[in-house]
Amino acid sequence: MSVGAILQTSSFSVPHMIVGRIVTGIGNGINTATAPVWQTETSKVDNRGMLVMLEMGLNIFGFSLSNWINYGMSFVGGSVGWRFPLSLQLVFCIVLFSTVPWLPESPRWLFAHGQEDEAIKILADLEDKPIDDPYIVAEREEIVFSIEYERQNAINWGDLLRGRTESGTKTVRRLILGSGTQAMQQFGGINVKLDESMARLIAACASVAYLFASLVAAPLVERVGRRIMMMVSTAIQLVCFLLVTVLLHFAEKPGYLHQIEVSKASVVWFFIYYMGFGLGMLGIPWLYPTEINSLPMRTKGAAVATMTNWITNFIVVEVTPIGIQKLGWKFYIIWTVTNALFLPIIWLFYPETANRTLEDLDAYYRDNPPLVLHKDRDSTSVRRPERFAEAQGRDIEEATKHLERHTSVVHDEGGLSS
Repeated sequence: MSVGAILQTSSFSVPHMIVGRIVTGIGNGINTATAPVWQTETSKVDNRGMLVMLEMGLNIFGFSLSNWINYGMSFVGGSVGWRFPLSLQLVFCIVLFSTVPWLPESPRWLFAHGQEDEAIKILADLEDKPIDDPYIVAEREEIVFSIEYERQNAINWGDLLRGRTESGTKTVRRLILGSGTQAMQQFGGINVKLDESMARLIAACASVAYLFASLVAAPLVERVGRRIMMMVSTAIQLVCFLLVTVLLHFAEKPGYLHQIEVSKASVVWFFIYYMGFGLGMLGIPWLYPTEINSLPMRTKGAAVATMTNWITNFIVVEVTPIGIQKLGWKFYIIWTVTNALFLPIIWLFYPETANRTLEDLDAYYRDNPPLVLHKDRDSTSVRRPERFAEAQGRDIEEATKHLERHTSVVHDEGGLSS
């Protein structure tokens, strides 16, 4: 990303700029496919969703900042008007360079790659407990069991591409659910833009409302749950696009006396749309793929979801100018319909992931849950299902007994020696 930012800032031709954008895009792709995974695997179960949602809130802070800078620099002549905004990327690259080396590696990644001593130490540090604490011992056993089970039952990429999905731990279903959230995010209409008139100012102002909503969502995501927040967010988007469609219909109607008023009213609903999007469909599509996929598939699943996001983003951005030009107000019917379709899809097929450990979700899929799950309490409850809590309690109790036996043996040997 740093190399790409330097190439863009120093650009003196279109090919030069394109190369800079491609290099930055590769860096950003690696970042967006990795950061949510790392954050998910190093967070406690009770604040995992909040932290990833805060990450997306900071993402929108950057989005808002860039919109205001673009709006301000649009009044500046010469190359400085675009070189200065591009060079600001380097400030945040420097922040990353100065902080990332101090971050611990994901303990789950370390376990999966045979580095158990370091993994246990980091796991204990993250939980602020000694390495021989029964909770840490039990968590280690759960993680190792999930890794081994997945290795024995997972479907590899070759089988996935050939359509050989008879066996496994619901790898394909989990992959589709994760990437599906990203497709719904983009086809919900977030990158549909208004006409060029005052577009920069409207985008900048809307980004502030967007930022506010994303920060409000962070503390709610564990309490309310992923499913409800996605459905509420999608419902708000549906209502907003429905009203925008109706208002723009009258705004474009020849001879209608209140065209200016209804045009202004449609802008208000775009603002509300941004706030609704920020409440759920902004952050959860980045969080959900990192939770729903198993450990060996987590990075791959997040990468597929990220790829889905950027591909669908590209489609929406490309078709929007043509759609508005050819269809006018009718173009917004498309996004009203897509949001209406997404509501039952989330309700019927998306299990709740709040207040579950990542190993809980692996256990959930080992038990072959129903595909249509709206009637299954363990699939939809925001509270952690009792069976997972009881299983963890048994593991901790077993670890405690093992530790007591070990301590007793050491004590007896010490007494014998003396």
